[in-house]
Amino acid sequence: MNRLLLAAASLMLPSLASANTFSVHCPIGCPENPEGNHQVFTHIYGMSMSPETKFANWVAYEVTPQNFGVSPGRNWDHNEAIPSDIVMEEKDYSGSWKALGVDKGHMAPLAAFANNPYWYETNYISNITPQKSALNQGPWEELEAAIRKGATYESPFYVVTGSLFEKKMPALPKADESHKIPSGFYKLVYNAKGEGVAFIMEQDSGRSDNYCAKQVSISELSGRVGYVLPSVEVDAEMVKRVGC
Repeated sequence: MNRLLLAAASLMLPSLASANTFSVHCPIGCPENPEGNHQVFTHIYGMSMSPETKFANWVAYEVTPQNFGVSPGRNWDHNEAIPSDIVMEEKDYSGSWKALGVDKGHMAPLAAFANNPYWYETNYISNITPQKSALNQGPWEELEAAIRKGATYESPFYVVTGSLFEKKMPALPKADESHKIPSGFYKLVYNAKGEGVAFIMEQDSGRSDNYCAKQVSISELSGRVGYVLPSVEVDAEMVKRVGC
């Protein structure tokens, strides 16, 4: 397959398995798009959307200080580039915090794009997954803050945030379509040279857990996701840059 440099405008690609797509969001190669998934690129991230789970397998994006700013808010919306029957709706989350203790967790974080004119794309429901509050507001949030702190204008980070479906989780109580809630999440953080670090966090992670303790080898991450990731090697300097 020819290498593609994808424009940042919203674009949906055919749902054939592919690990050879290149984008500004994943310059050394995007993760594989599992067969049957819808691969979509917005101005600020790329994603692979699963019709089976109704959530993204992965979301890829750049983290650079020029996009940081004060949060403009959360106004949930639907990305028209994604068929509505393969994504959840905002109303599906009704009662989910009380019943399951889950937040609407961003895959591409709003805080990383608050000063970008396309920040609103982080609030597309397709960029949202149910995350336990203790995880979302604890080690996950701390890792995202550390990534922003470590990114520089001269050396931005590239991140793949993804979902893991390794065990059955309770469904959203008010959802009117079939879905599978992720049992955990990962982040692959790397630079343009392919040097990086990986983390996996389970849904039952504690609010006070140390995010550095969630670091895993890239080979372990690759073995657990079930699709091809960008070619990244662990690097001690990258580990330090995210505060570990």
